[in-house]
Amino acid sequence: MDAELTALAAAGATALVQSMVGDGWAHARDRAVGFFTRRRATGNDEDTVAVAGELDEARDDLVAARDADDEDAAADVQAEWRNRMRRALRADPAAADELRVLLRELAPGEEGEGRGGHVENTISGGVQHGNVIQAHTVGDVRLG
Repeated sequence: MDAELTALAAAGATALVQSMVGDGWAHARDRAVGFFTRRRATGNDEDTVAVAGELDEARDDLVAARDADDEDAAADVQAEWRNRMRRALRADPAAADELRVLLRELAPGEEGEGRGGHVENTISGGVQHGNVIQAHTVGDVRLG
């Protein structure tokens, strides 16, 4: 395997593991499930469930490792997914293009794209009374 694909697998694993503890985990998991499932011989619903479960288990391991300040365990999670991505690329070199697309989605870009996508809010006119709130993602918001 050439150095470019090895670096791509490492970058993919880094982005995936960072996503595991981010707000966009559900989207990242779904995209990663698709990537890995397409590389499996059957690619059926059982594979989808299996890969999703493996990713969720890895996320649980990563969260526990971070909570315990166990850098070795966190590194193990990343190494596991780096190796899986390397095997996927080795088995299907055409998967490199798909992984590059996945990386662009998961990693924040120069203009703040990635993880949650690109958001552009505009307002025209005026506000006579009340408040205007513009947001991409809103968690627990309380007004008043």
